[in-house]
Amino acid sequence: MTDRRPLLRAIFDAAVAAAHPDVVLAPHLRPVPKGRVIVLAAGKGAAAMAAAAERHYLDALELDPALLTGIATTRHGHGVPTRRIRVVEAGHPVPDEAGLKAADDTLRLAATTTADDLLLVLLSGGGSANWIAPVDGVSFAQKQQVNRALLRSGAPIGEVNTVRKHLSRIKGGRLARAGKLAEIVTLAISDVPHDDPSAIASGPTVPDPTTLADARAIVAKYNLAVDDAVRRALDDPGNESCKPGDPAFARATFELIAKPKASIEAAVKVAREAGYATIDLGADLEGEARDVAAAHAQLALTARSEGRRVAILSGGELTVTVRGNGRGGPNQEYALALADLLKGMTDISALAADTDGADGGAGSASDPAGAVIDHSTFAKMKSQGLDPRAYLDNNDASGFFEKTGDLLLTGPTLTNVNDVRVILVD
Repeated sequence: MTDRRPLLRAIFDAAVAAAHPDVVLAPHLRPVPKGRVIVLAAGKGAAAMAAAAERHYLDALELDPALLTGIATTRHGHGVPTRRIRVVEAGHPVPDEAGLKAADDTLRLAATTTADDLLLVLLSGGGSANWIAPVDGVSFAQKQQVNRALLRSGAPIGEVNTVRKHLSRIKGGRLARAGKLAEIVTLAISDVPHDDPSAIASGPTVPDPTTLADARAIVAKYNLAVDDAVRRALDDPGNESCKPGDPAFARATFELIAKPKASIEAAVKVAREAGYATIDLGADLEGEARDVAAAHAQLALTARSEGRRVAILSGGELTVTVRGNGRGGPNQEYALALADLLKGMTDISALAADTDGADGGAGSASDPAGAVIDHSTFAKMKSQGLDPRAYLDNNDASGFFEKTGDLLLTGPTLTNVNDVRVILVD
């Protein structure tokens, strides 16, 4: 049997490379302003984006180093060396004290801008957790608790961010309000379905269409256990996010510099060049991981029964409703559900991974990106007596794939355009 793992990895790597800051950022950077260039970055690609901005302004445009400053807040383990922009490594997916201080420092630096300055805001996935600035009356611990409850609820990222935005002093357009005197240019790597600017890092520099009422409805929908202080904050009109027409956006522009769709297209290209017909399910899939896996498994089995050599590709961001006490993330759970549904199919292989290099996990740089399955997975399941259904019931995909040796370990990729899932039918 042919080993398809190198091809699966090549397909994934092509998707990641298409969205790397070194490739996508420089063409969108603005000319040198009269005043300073102030870089404020957040997310898993923040440090890499900051370093790319430094090379552009300091090396290509020969800007006086004294006129370049900034703060880049990224996930622990995702930092890279920089010269003028301070890099802070902070918690993700649950915020920590480092992110709390970095967000305060970011707001203070934005408030120092003048009309001659360029406020360059660089955003990538993870920015919502990295920039943590609770509204008055809500403690850091209470904000952390809300984040944990949202992550465990199975709510899609859009709903998670709706609540976050209304408990924050930096999200929902409020960073633009802090730096409103400057020209504000936001360049973003999209990690959200349909590339909604207000959802990327919870939209710190763009108008927010969601409301306090929406946030309260989400808390009720998932029956989230939140402190009374949080409920009071969501009832306070002063915590409403910034809406279109707010003076904060008078000199603000927003551009997407990398999209999940472009990364899926890069992945499709590699699969086609390898001789596969392709089924592109799009870059915006949402839903419960195991349910989506069931639908994709059926597509694969149908193609197999028809004798077709097919690559089934998809992006987007799936969710997991946590009912057990195991470890894992949506990509690993998707792969585990596939392993259960496709066991014994020696001519089907698959990879599911997060393009940032971390799928769930504990916030460590060594967390797995996802998992791979093929005929060797099925053989190990049989020889070790592993029941994938039992591991699914405990949400313990990491535990399962540790036993089969199928975790995908990439380390931080320094970008994030959501997930890439590939099923190869030979």
